[in-house]
Amino acid sequence: MKFSEQWVREWVNPAITTEQLCDQITMLGLEVDGVEAVAGEFSGVVVGEVVECTQHPDADKLRVTKVNIGGEALLDIVCGAPNCRQGLKVACATVGAVLPGDFKIKKAKLRGQPSEGMLCSFRELGISDDHGGIIELPSDAPIGTDLRDYLQLNDQAIEISLTPNRADCLSIAGIARELGVVNKQAVKAPHFDTPSVTITDKVDIKVSAPEACPRYLLRVVKNVNVKAATPMWLKEKLRRCDIRSIDPIVDITNYILLELGQPMHAFDAEKVTQPFDVRMAKDGEQLVLLDGTTATLQSNTLVIADQKGPLAMAGIFGGQASGVDAENTKDVILEAAFFNPLAIIGRARQYGLHTDSSHRFERGVDFELQRKAMERATALLLEICGGQAGEICEVASEQYLPKVKQVQLHREKLDSLLGHYIDNETVTDIFQRLGFAVSFANDIWTVTSTSWRFDIEIEEDLVEEVARIYGYNEIPNNSPLAHLKMREHREADVDVSSLKTALVGNDFYEAITYSFVDPKIQQLLHPDQPALILPNPISSEMSVMRVSLLTGLLGAVLYNQNRQQNRIRLFELGLRFIPDEKAEFGVRQERVFSAVMTGTRLNEHWAGKTEQADFFDLKGYLENLLSLTAFANDVKFIAKAFPAFHPGQSASIVLNGEEIGFIGQIHPNIAQKIGLNGKVFACEILVDKIAQRKVAVAKEISRFPANRRDLALVVGNDVSASDVLDVCRAVAGEKLTGINLFDVYQGQGVPEGYKSLAISLIIQDTEKTLEEEDINAVISVVLSELKQRFNAYLRD
Repeated sequence: MKFSEQWVREWVNPAITTEQLCDQITMLGLEVDGVEAVAGEFSGVVVGEVVECTQHPDADKLRVTKVNIGGEALLDIVCGAPNCRQGLKVACATVGAVLPGDFKIKKAKLRGQPSEGMLCSFRELGISDDHGGIIELPSDAPIGTDLRDYLQLNDQAIEISLTPNRADCLSIAGIARELGVVNKQAVKAPHFDTPSVTITDKVDIKVSAPEACPRYLLRVVKNVNVKAATPMWLKEKLRRCDIRSIDPIVDITNYILLELGQPMHAFDAEKVTQPFDVRMAKDGEQLVLLDGTTATLQSNTLVIADQKGPLAMAGIFGGQASGVDAENTKDVILEAAFFNPLAIIGRARQYGLHTDSSHRFERGVDFELQRKAMERATALLLEICGGQAGEICEVASEQYLPKVKQVQLHREKLDSLLGHYIDNETVTDIFQRLGFAVSFANDIWTVTSTSWRFDIEIEEDLVEEVARIYGYNEIPNNSPLAHLKMREHREADVDVSSLKTALVGNDFYEAITYSFVDPKIQQLLHPDQPALILPNPISSEMSVMRVSLLTGLLGAVLYNQNRQQNRIRLFELGLRFIPDEKAEFGVRQERVFSAVMTGTRLNEHWAGKTEQADFFDLKGYLENLLSLTAFANDVKFIAKAFPAFHPGQSASIVLNGEEIGFIGQIHPNIAQKIGLNGKVFACEILVDKIAQRKVAVAKEISRFPANRRDLALVVGNDVSASDVLDVCRAVAGEKLTGINLFDVYQGQGVPEGYKSLAISLIIQDTEKTLEEEDINAVISVVLSELKQRFNAYLRD
């Protein structure tokens, strides 16, 4: 935003230089980008009056004038400007004047006529690029006054960059408020008399979208003179803020936008069929904008409409059909509104637009400012253009209006973050100067924010306010005390890098995907899991937070398949975000480990046949990872159907009765919708549930031989092999040093509905060589328990 220093000093005028003022603004968090003079360097230019103006005898485009600059004699000046005429007040550069570019005015003759000065345009004085003619000053401009003093050109235009949370400083009032706080000075807003209501005309208002427009005000002003000239002081203030003067009504609304920060709009009353309706647009509706372009509206766009159709894009751009006509408009309807920032944000960009109005509404406008802005605009309109004002018509929905927030600040928190003690009275005074309601008790400040500060939400926001008003330079620059402290790390903790290394050793590549994902794809994979929706997403394809890493990893698989990669193995370690009212900020963040694979089991090689990877390959890789933890024998894979997986090809991963993950083949229908080729297998597991390992305990290696016994056990098809292995481990005792399932058989010799599990048992003792009877005792206990549990028997 660019503003005039002189304009701000009309509100609050600290006894500091421009340089010091800019430094204060920057230290307040409103970074100064540039400072430039509002006019070029010139001297010797005064207010003059053209007393005579006649045609030059030898030049069609020149005029010979006599100019009164307050002395006894009139100046003879030859002028070529088409708007030069008798009675005009002008900017006259006298002999000896120096104009921008070190151009000196001397006596001269132009086509034989003497010229003792120069009548200047804005461009020749470095004020603006307007070169359409000489400057036309108001008729009451005092003759002989130095032009720099009359137009107050000893001024600077200051440009600042604001962070999105400081929309309250997108106005002269906001900047003055900040300077008043830091300089401990009262801010003096311009006084104006509240306009009298002299007509009974009212405006009929209907707000069909109160959640998007909680407050809407309209007022009729009749019999205005739109041909009235905008006062020079108002034009100059607009110009110094980089806004071009158009007509008095538009200039007044722009002035209110700059002065108070409230965007306003004016409708031609004769072009509107009441009632006004604030509603969402219908898909395909068209609106011809003030710049002549046609916008095809979408249903997410808030519009101001009448009975014939849209009149304006709310908070963004007015429509041509209802706009004020500088020639024919007699009655106007002024608009001031509070639009919910979420209803405006992104809409201007959606239509390739960016306006001063949308810039402010997107960031948030003071929701209690509208009536004051309406009164101020009406007063200016009646002063400049005349007319009669009706009463203000307002529709407000209190339930949708923002509420001021109450935040507590603890003394301990303030000292901790600042690293400096500020006494209680000073902190309380800072909050009061900022306009906040504050109370202090038990080392806690309870602060209630104001309607213009949307950004005060948490304790840290209050700490920031104290720091910037107290002054960052006032906080001592002390080096922090960094006490050495050993990092808390237990030997039983699993190093995540070891898990990654294990997968990398099996031809997997680590991927890093976005936390923002496509809601359509995530809904396919997790239809029953609600997700956190972003209020201002980068794009519609990245508009929700992920509830699983699968969405991003499957997108990476698709990306690679589209580039002729068929064998793909990816894994990722990251956070998933689960909505949870009990969690801080309403979302539970969980660290998960995910992997996907598709294509062949092994890389293509001449020594073997090409085989496709399957469910058990991925399960084996996952079991390898679990073997690095303390839960290798405790984790169970239990068949379970998931919406994202193929029925009969999926399982939940369970630890001590708690589901901590899932594994399976992506359902063919879902794979087809995403665009994936072939069978894709995926798994996901909560890292924190398995992030422990058994601490290594040194023990003597047995010097005695190990004995292997193979058992072919016949059990029912409903019996899980893992349950059989668990029973063997539980009852065999310490002599069992190894167990493995090496074959599963169904067919001839095995009854229907049963299967044969071939299990090898390694039996060994550390103190002696085991005799056959010792080995048979272990086998007997195992077989007995298996028969009792699963009715298992040895296969013949």
